[in-house]
Amino acid sequence: MIRRQDAGWWLLILPAFLLMTAFYVAPIAQVLAISFTEPTPGLGNYERLFTSDSVQRVIITTLRICLITTALSLLLGYVLSYRIALSSPSAQRWWILAVLVPLWISVLVRAFAWVTLLRRQGLVNETLMATGVITEPLALVWNEFGIIVGMVHYMVPYAVLPMLASMREIDPRLLAAARGLGASRFTIFGRIFLPLSLPGLLAAGLLVFIFSLGFYITPALLGGGRTLMVAEWIGLQILDLLRWGLGTMMATMLVVAILTTLAVFARVVDLRRIFGGGA
Repeated sequence: MIRRQDAGWWLLILPAFLLMTAFYVAPIAQVLAISFTEPTPGLGNYERLFTSDSVQRVIITTLRICLITTALSLLLGYVLSYRIALSSPSAQRWWILAVLVPLWISVLVRAFAWVTLLRRQGLVNETLMATGVITEPLALVWNEFGIIVGMVHYMVPYAVLPMLASMREIDPRLLAAARGLGASRFTIFGRIFLPLSLPGLLAAGLLVFIFSLGFYITPALLGGGRTLMVAEWIGLQILDLLRWGLGTMMATMLVVAILTTLAVFARVVDLRRIFGGGA
């Protein structure tokens, strides 16, 4: 009877398994194969990781931007999540709506909006010049600064959601008891609130960092082709330079980096506890 039931479950998941194999596993396997066979069979493409200055520069640039984006997104997201968590239920609904609204706007539209705001004749530079803060326009876009601004703007909602979910599970009676015992706000935050919200903070950091590694549209528009991240560099190699082997090699390394990040993170903390709300 158990074997028949197991066979029945396999029949139920078989269509989904075949779809995953056809549309996900098979293309990744093909990308891996091309990275070893184009332009010539061997490990030549992977040797470029250690011998090519341009490849190393793209990797270092990507890691630096992703780490800065993650740190700023967590900082802004934590402050916003903390404010929402301590608000009244009616205010929380409005705060959450404000957080979710940017997710409904196309990333392309948001990137063009930042170009309009940050360009040399944009609103930010004109306002700073009108108030006498600066005497000539600042280079705020088509560089690494512009990329970070656009990516942080995109990633903050993804940082807020897991942190807010973790903070809303903190029993407010613990905070009230600490206040009743004479603890200051800073003591309550540092010794009670922050440790209890740490799982959400870690989950948000993991989510933002992984998303940042493969970001394409925002760095392409706000970087102006001058600051290349991995995803844009892969597109350049495959679509413009037709270096399929080199492009697929970097795509493979991007997948490996994401899986490695997940594996290392899973060894350090319990992912089920973080994403399962402490269950």
